[in-house]
Amino acid sequence: MADGGRMKGVEGAGRGAGDEEEERDEEAREELELALSLGRRGWHLPARQEPAPRSLNWTAVLPEWNPDAAGSSRDAGRGSGGQPTPSLGLRDMLGGVILEGIHASVSAEGEWVDGDEDDEDRDLQNKRLRVRGFGEDSPQHSGVNATPFGSESPFLSIPDEHIHYKPSRSPEHELDFGLSLFPNNGGSESPRDAAYKIVGDAEESGGRNSEDVGIKMDFSDDLLHLIFSFLGQKDLCRAGASCKQWRYASMHDDFWRCLKFENTRISLQNFVDICHRYQNVTELNLYGVMNAELLVMEAIMFLRHLKTLTMGKGQLGEAFFNALAECPLLTTLTINDASLGSGIQEVTVNHDGLRELQIMKCRALRISVRCSQLQILSLRRTGMAHVSLNCPQLLELDFQSCHKLSDNAIRQAATACPLLVKLDMSSCSCVTDETLREIANTCPNLSVLDASNCPNIAFESVKLPMLVDLRLLSCEGITSASMAAIAYSRLLEALQLDNCSLLTSVSLELPHLRNISLVHLRKFADLNLRSPVLSCIKVSRCSALHRVSITSSALQKLVLQKQESLSSLSLQCHNLVDVDLSDCESLTNAICEVFSDGGGCPMLRSLILDNCESLSIVELTSSSLASLSLAGCRSMTLLRLSCPNLQNVNLDGCDHLEGASFCPVGLESLNLGICPKLSVLQVEAPNISILELKGCGVLSEAKINCPRLISLDASFCRQLMDDSLTHMAEACPLIEHLVLSSCLSIGIDGLSSLHCLHKLILLDLSYTFLCNLKPVFDSCPQLKVLKLSACKYLSDSSLNALYREGALPMLVELDLSYSSIGQAAIDDLLACCTNLANVNLNGCTNLQELVCGSDDCGSVDMPVDFCPPDSSPIKNEEISERSGRLLEVLNCTGCPNIKKVVIPSMANYLHLSKINLNLSTNLKEVDLTCSNLYTLNLSNCSSLEVLKLDCPRLINLQLLACTMLQEEELESAISLCSALEILNVHSCPKINALDFGRLRRVCPSLKRIQSSLIS
Repeated sequence: MADGGRMKGVEGAGRGAGDEEEERDEEAREELELALSLGRRGWHLPARQEPAPRSLNWTAVLPEWNPDAAGSSRDAGRGSGGQPTPSLGLRDMLGGVILEGIHASVSAEGEWVDGDEDDEDRDLQNKRLRVRGFGEDSPQHSGVNATPFGSESPFLSIPDEHIHYKPSRSPEHELDFGLSLFPNNGGSESPRDAAYKIVGDAEESGGRNSEDVGIKMDFSDDLLHLIFSFLGQKDLCRAGASCKQWRYASMHDDFWRCLKFENTRISLQNFVDICHRYQNVTELNLYGVMNAELLVMEAIMFLRHLKTLTMGKGQLGEAFFNALAECPLLTTLTINDASLGSGIQEVTVNHDGLRELQIMKCRALRISVRCSQLQILSLRRTGMAHVSLNCPQLLELDFQSCHKLSDNAIRQAATACPLLVKLDMSSCSCVTDETLREIANTCPNLSVLDASNCPNIAFESVKLPMLVDLRLLSCEGITSASMAAIAYSRLLEALQLDNCSLLTSVSLELPHLRNISLVHLRKFADLNLRSPVLSCIKVSRCSALHRVSITSSALQKLVLQKQESLSSLSLQCHNLVDVDLSDCESLTNAICEVFSDGGGCPMLRSLILDNCESLSIVELTSSSLASLSLAGCRSMTLLRLSCPNLQNVNLDGCDHLEGASFCPVGLESLNLGICPKLSVLQVEAPNISILELKGCGVLSEAKINCPRLISLDASFCRQLMDDSLTHMAEACPLIEHLVLSSCLSIGIDGLSSLHCLHKLILLDLSYTFLCNLKPVFDSCPQLKVLKLSACKYLSDSSLNALYREGALPMLVELDLSYSSIGQAAIDDLLACCTNLANVNLNGCTNLQELVCGSDDCGSVDMPVDFCPPDSSPIKNEEISERSGRLLEVLNCTGCPNIKKVVIPSMANYLHLSKINLNLSTNLKEVDLTCSNLYTLNLSNCSSLEVLKLDCPRLINLQLLACTMLQEEELESAISLCSALEILNVHSCPKINALDFGRLRRVCPSLKRIQSSLIS
């Protein structure tokens, strides 16, 4: 049914009457949806007294057109004997027509009967839907009394003068869908206008031949059957109301074999009629349905094929269970959250064909089950005091949380089922060992037993030879003596002993044991397991556990985290791959033998020993180990690893390590972290490419044999000697990056050995005491990056080879920050070393001015704009590129004595893009003519007074805290910076916020001005 309209009483009556009418209308509509499954045969609603209709004032508004809800007008108009169709919520039967100004009720008593069978047969043959335009009359029903769908309404008698049709504008997507059903005649009008025209014509003419606007959609019976197979019953009812073909398609027995009325309102007569119509129903769900017991008993004669029945939330008496005998094929009965019987008598379930019975969360005094074929019985969480079973074929019995059952009642019920295979009596606190022994003697095939939360069970002298799954969680009586009875179950596969507080040890040798769980055992101290198929062991929160012995051929992962007392571990697990022993603080050095070759774990790949603070010496020799973590092992002083396949090692926090040997290992990278006490290191790794030794402050002896090593960082290795550096250079010829920052013991001999490193391109000698760089210039001609930051003993003559002898011709980056080099040497470097792209002069106290001219060492560059008379422009550009310098970045941050920076156009800094003069507090004058400069930072230059810029590509200018800079000077400086976008004049007191408009007029490209003086 279409859910379009809604009835509202707006005249005469009070609010309460309108609510009651709406509720009755809602109930009637739901009755219709279920009744539609019957077609038009045999549907009756009980008579209901309605108030007499009062004077009506109707305004009918056409709905948004829904082709799925439209159907044949003849179906709606056909009735028998002139009896009105019941009141069903007019929005459903009118397909969404909104009726306003109603205060009336309509008689709900009615009947659908068979119409002309020949006419129905003819409609079935025509498998095409006909959809008429809004306001169109059918050929059979035309005139003033016609409804908007072309047939006289059988529900209400409405005078002609009170009906007004108002075509409603549909949403765009719905109109487009409607228009797509009409042929395009190629006219000039838009599809939307054509649609409104069609609707308007239909309204004005009062009738139209349906063939003119008929829409043909071919849906064969097979296709409809396939589509409807994906719908629920309520959707099937709504689809069946659209047309005759869909009604018959939706009534197919395949869709009504399973009646699911869970939490649905349904009347007695309607339910009986549905069951009468579909007598092949095999599954019925009435959970949460009011008076479900009465519904079943009234329709029981039509449910002879029923196999599955679900009930719940109601009262079920003895008569209901007796009536089930009328369903001979019933195999499954589920009752949930219901009250059984009258509360003073026994409830008997007697059915010869029942296979599965579930009575859960129900209230009853006594329950008797007499089902000769019953195999599964569940009484979980049912409050009964006694239960009687006569089920010789019962295989599974569930008494979970039946707190009112006595020990004797459970014993009698279980022993009455000799074929029992599965028994759940968890949370039955009264169960004793005597009951278990009786069950073990009577039920020899019992394979699954759950006796969790039974405090009176000790499981002593209980012999269950066929037991496969045993659950004894939170059983306070379980002790180490109970293991003898458990060991008798040789077929046992799964064992759970969580929260057994008195259990002290477990020693089991079971050939089929696969899973065992031992969680939160406060007194548990010893674990001994032997099983060839053991694959899962869960041990957690056993604070007293100190010894573990496991023998298994199937175990692949072992996790024993936070076992603070564990000190002894014995493993014979040939397929063990992963072991996690994190936070096992009592483990000793003997653990290394377990994981070395010959220790019982030949396939071990990953070993985690984090925070094992008792380990002092770790020696591992394993051909299979690939990952090792020793993070937080603060007591470890010696590490020896001989693991040729080791790929990853973690030594974070091993700050007491004094000696380490990695010979051989398969590592590709090694980071020793901060090991301030490490003095001896030996590394033999054929695949390693990155080695970081920073933080090994006392490392004096290092033997590095890594033929594929590319990067070596030995920062702060203050005691690293020349002989160690020489050995590394000879054994690692492929090194490209070498960091020896703060290696104070490296001298001329060590630097001379760098001639073996033919691929060395980066050398960091910062924070060293070097004064002679000739070994570097002679040994590393291919060097590209040289860092000499904070080398206090360097003099001007130390760099003579760079700008006078042409040393290091490939050098592109030079860092002389915080060095003692003088003004003359800096001038010569910038003038002669034209290949430098990045120069760092941060903190150079001897730098007083930076004035770049055109004179090079021994030669004079040709000016950029100089062009011989007979030279072409192309040749002129070539000369400019050849004579220009390659400098791109110049950093002079924090130079306290620099006062002047001048870079004229003749200096030929064609590639200079960034200059940083931040924190140069004595800088007074800056004059730059740089065609490609993008960023200029003059922040905190508090003495800056003169600023001249001719930088057409400058984008970012930082003048933070330039307290002496005048606004006129700034305006003049940025006038030639046509690309400037960002200007920072924050904390510049002489630049008034009111002058920002002038700045934007001088430099229109400005997008952002940062200032603290914005008004």
